[in-house]
Amino acid sequence: MSTSASLVVGADGSTVKNRSSRGVSSPADRQAFLARRRDFDAIIIGGNTARNESYGRTPCSLVIISHSDISPVPENKLAHLWNLTPAAALKRAHKEFGERVLIEAGVAIINELLADNLIDEFFLSVTPVQDGEILIDWQGILAGFLHVEKHEIDGTLFFYAHN
Repeated sequence: MSTSASLVVGADGSTVKNRSSRGVSSPADRQAFLARRRDFDAIIIGGNTARNESYGRTPCSLVIISHSDISPVPENKLAHLWNLTPAAALKRAHKEFGERVLIEAGVAIINELLADNLIDEFFLSVTPVQDGEILIDWQGILAGFLHVEKHEIDGTLFFYAHN
């Protein structure tokens, strides 16, 4: 089984701008993001991500970790609402949907899964955007992996980290 996480940040480490990751994204990041997610059996996000991002359509099953019993994306027929911990949701997603699960959740869920050593590979895009919100130490996250590859497209840095 394989678990991957995907995150975009601005150059200052901001994960959102105007409550959405689209605010810190770039055209190059968006293109890579959309292409990458087609290779997975399921995507896991949190409730806040579901409410603030566009998840009305996904290329595979979508798991929303939330305490609510009302789906924030009722139009997505592939969406499943689970009131589980991130680790338990990940285990269930692997069992129900398949080998490859992608975490597109916010920093809290990603950090929890990283702390539990449940993420095998990490895709990070760093765009030139500044002055966003929810800052993280993305270099610190990358330092937790043995191997880090880097390339640049149109001013956006792309990191692929794995052990």
